[in-house]
Amino acid sequence: MPRNLDTAELAGWRAYIEASQLLLTRLEEELRRSSNLTLGDYHVLVLLSEAPGQRLRMGELAERLIFSPSRLTYQISTMERRDLVRRQPCPADRRGSEAVLTPTGLSTLRAAAPHHLKAVRALFVDDLDADALACLTRVFTRLGNRLRSAPEPAGEPRS
Repeated sequence: MPRNLDTAELAGWRAYIEASQLLLTRLEEELRRSSNLTLGDYHVLVLLSEAPGQRLRMGELAERLIFSPSRLTYQISTMERRDLVRRQPCPADRRGSEAVLTPTGLSTLRAAAPHHLKAVRALFVDDLDADALACLTRVFTRLGNRLRSAPEPAGEPRS
């Protein structure tokens, strides 16, 4: 039988859920307003811009984004229609494919980044002192590492 959350645990959990949802919603709204990108679009563009040759295998990209293969296919398809990325066969394995950043995608990212980073600073970073930021970094790095290494529950695929 699962153990109930005590008052402090429940308060912490609810504060996290509500604030994180508000933050992501506000960041998404700001990105759409300033650059016509979603957070998913932006994250794909950032990962590809940082990758060698500005390309990543679709499987690696899905893993880094924490997307199912079908969700990544949809994401990349919508971005291809806007010429932000393109799919190409993987040179090392013709059965696989890679997502490749286009010149349009790179210029879109470069135009969006200053606005997005300004929003991240205003909505998140500026509200934290150095100790709080270091604490958050430790907590979420540890949590992310634990969740990445833990097996997913059976029958519950990623969205």
